[in-house]
Amino acid sequence: MSRILALDVGTKRIGIAVSDEIELTAQGVDVLTRAGRNRDFARMREIIEKYSPSLLVVGMPLNMDGTLGESARQALAFADSLKDEFGIPVETWDERLTTVSSEKVLIEADVSRQKRKKVIDKVAATLILQSFMDSRRE
Repeated sequence: MSRILALDVGTKRIGIAVSDEIELTAQGVDVLTRAGRNRDFARMREIIEKYSPSLLVVGMPLNMDGTLGESARQALAFADSLKDEFGIPVETWDERLTTVSSEKVLIEADVSRQKRKKVIDKVAATLILQSFMDSRRE
């Protein structure tokens, strides 16, 4: 059995989620505050060593019409860097509206605005991963 690690990559933070060992459910792991490539990757290495994923999934922030914008190009570059750095297969996954959905879930759970800001990227990574795994089972 293996795990999948999903990332919601932003310019300020990276939300991280991991699957269970049978790849049925996604759980939020952490939110990393971006601190430069070397520090970001050092922290990613710790998480990768802890969970030993067989696959990394990077959320792809496509434009609403499905085209690649600047954020999507940055996500692709990050995905390529992960592949080169860690030697683990990397796939991208359409993440349109995951942040909006995450915000909605947190509001419905009555999470304060201040606390939402701290966890929204982790929730978005969880939604990206769950959607990715669900699509593989269909």
